[in-house]
Amino acid sequence: MGPHVSTQLEHSALHDRHVALGAKMADFGGWEMPIEYPGGGVIAEHTAVRERVGIFDVSHLGKGSVRGPGARDFLNTCLTNDLDRVAAGHAQYTMCCDASGGVVDDLIAYVHGPDAVLLVPNAANTTEVMQRIAAAAPPEIVVRNEHKEYGVLAVQGPKSAAVLDAVGLPTDLSYMQYAAAPWHDHQVFVCRTGYTGEPGFELLPTSDESPQLWDALIDAASAYGGLPCGLGARDTLRTEMGYPLHGHELSLEISPVQARAGWAVGWNKPAFWGRDALLREKAAGPARVLRGLKAADRAIPRAGMSVRDEAGTQVGLLTSGTFSPTLRVGIGLALLDAGVTVGSEVQVDVRGRPATMTVVNPPFVEASPK
Repeated sequence: MGPHVSTQLEHSALHDRHVALGAKMADFGGWEMPIEYPGGGVIAEHTAVRERVGIFDVSHLGKGSVRGPGARDFLNTCLTNDLDRVAAGHAQYTMCCDASGGVVDDLIAYVHGPDAVLLVPNAANTTEVMQRIAAAAPPEIVVRNEHKEYGVLAVQGPKSAAVLDAVGLPTDLSYMQYAAAPWHDHQVFVCRTGYTGEPGFELLPTSDESPQLWDALIDAASAYGGLPCGLGARDTLRTEMGYPLHGHELSLEISPVQARAGWAVGWNKPAFWGRDALLREKAAGPARVLRGLKAADRAIPRAGMSVRDEAGTQVGLLTSGTFSPTLRVGIGLALLDAGVTVGSEVQVDVRGRPATMTVVNPPFVEASPK
């Protein structure tokens, strides 16, 4: 999640580790989390993930369980994607929509079996998502917010499997598959998932076990030139891949159809929240569509900047923008009028100066988490 105003910030179990490393901290979804670490910052951390390996603390991500007879079938009537497509021991990217088709949140569902599913939403939206599910659940389904009971550590990059091997965790998993593994007398969920575009894993230890696992991962990664990475590099990595961030590319005002995330909608399912509205929008065609923008010069686009065509007419708005450490140019994601074609040039108002950018379909870089 993006920065969120709060008076008292939550801390992950690794907070003391980040402070000891000298991390620059900031508010994300009500949690004080590391943005970058000394010794190179975002660009060095980004490059470590693309070329070697990086270790992220993303424990601010939510955790919630849905358990009871028919829990998976019940959730399948709520969330957009089709849980019937995945077997036990696999995860699925999905969305929680409202009746209008707007996105309450996007999340990962980990299917333990027909009667148990773990959900990992974004930090600031966890309470809302779990409350909506709990309100709809029949009496036999138990919905629990377990936000603070687990940590989430992401190990991402070409050397991620070698790092897990070194600490004794399993790596023989297909993309979006996970396993429960013993580690120091505790159980850790090892998930073949990530948000960087590189091969990698997300680990869910108990909060108590998180510091010891973090230390082991950092030590193992150092043998490969790996680095601890903050949420700044996480943002540049996901933007290069065109991955959406809720509050930017997805929101109550931005539907999966507009965000070109229809691949995560089970269109043939008889029921899910927002189904009728999304089917109508899909059939009519969205008025605006998410595209990528690539700068022709040194300009760096940022969220909220306006996009104009060659005639000077506003045709869209930036939802995210950054400097791409891989391409060494400015890149962004933007909601553009449906008539704006890929390959065309547009003008972005960068602090009062028009900057020429090319409309593209992400990803901006050649990478694959598989």
